[in-house]
Amino acid sequence: MLYLENPLLKLYLNLIGWVALGFFLGRLLPRSYSTYLAKFLFFFGTPLSIVAFIRRANLSGAIWMAPLIAWAAILAGGGLAWILINFGVGEERLNTLNPIAQNSPEHTSAWSLPTQGSFLLATMVGNTGFLGIPVTLSLLGSEHFAWALFYDLLGTTMGINILGVAIASHCGKSERPQSWLASLRAIFQNPALWAFGVGFVSRSLPLSAQIAELLTTGAWTVITLALITIGMQLSKLNSLHNLKPVLACLVIKMLLVPLVIGMGLTFLGITGAPRLVLVLQMAMPPAFGTTLLAEAFNLDRELAVTAIGIGCVSLLFTIPLWMRLFNF
Repeated sequence: MLYLENPLLKLYLNLIGWVALGFFLGRLLPRSYSTYLAKFLFFFGTPLSIVAFIRRANLSGAIWMAPLIAWAAILAGGGLAWILINFGVGEERLNTLNPIAQNSPEHTSAWSLPTQGSFLLATMVGNTGFLGIPVTLSLLGSEHFAWALFYDLLGTTMGINILGVAIASHCGKSERPQSWLASLRAIFQNPALWAFGVGFVSRSLPLSAQIAELLTTGAWTVITLALITIGMQLSKLNSLHNLKPVLACLVIKMLLVPLVIGMGLTFLGITGAPRLVLVLQMAMPPAFGTTLLAEAFNLDRELAVTAIGIGCVSLLFTIPLWMRLFNF
């Protein structure tokens, strides 16, 4: 069949199909079901898939550049967002969002601090785990999986737990602000990080064909469940406000940063499939974790929610662009 021979078409059918199923289930089931499924994936499913795929991944070459590229993308997105906040569409944004914020002494720019926080977070960290890794596996297979995993674990995960929490704590208000020590503890208690270690150490241990096949089947089942979870989470997003800043955020996050850094990767000697993996990870829509931080620190949740919703739809149009520009 044609879709089996076309990885992009196969990816779209899987993305749209499983996410749509999750969206439908999310409308029918209580919110707690998506929370339980997400927790299952976090503690058991994702670690299983990491062990399965890292055993077959190619760890040669400049793979340790992936976390550095991730941090470059995070800082570039934050820098461009900061410039836009302070020198861009601030006044108009202020009038549409919070007419009295201009007279508040706590605001150093035309945007309210909670809005600044959500805007910064949405432009800096993407959904590189539940969404970026399935996209990479579907388009490029497990051989280059480690590039996406290093980007996610040592880049996005660390970025949102350290820099993301620091920004949210500064821009928002929480009764119990999270400390740096708590952020570091969250990183080292992440089951995915330990699963990476187990998978790396076990690469030299042979497995029977039946066990290896069972492990691989379980890993791909986890990927499917992750897409369903995304759909269930999207079904709870009903906000379409703040379109102008959201579009500005997505242009930075999903177009400018991947394009500029992706072109720069060639000069660093990173080409072919690894370059495409990194570009795709950079081009993912904002992470769902941004809404969690927005809720925990009383940031602009409407902006965070709208950016995720529109970003996930926009991904269907941007993937072919990156495939054409950075394909081998």
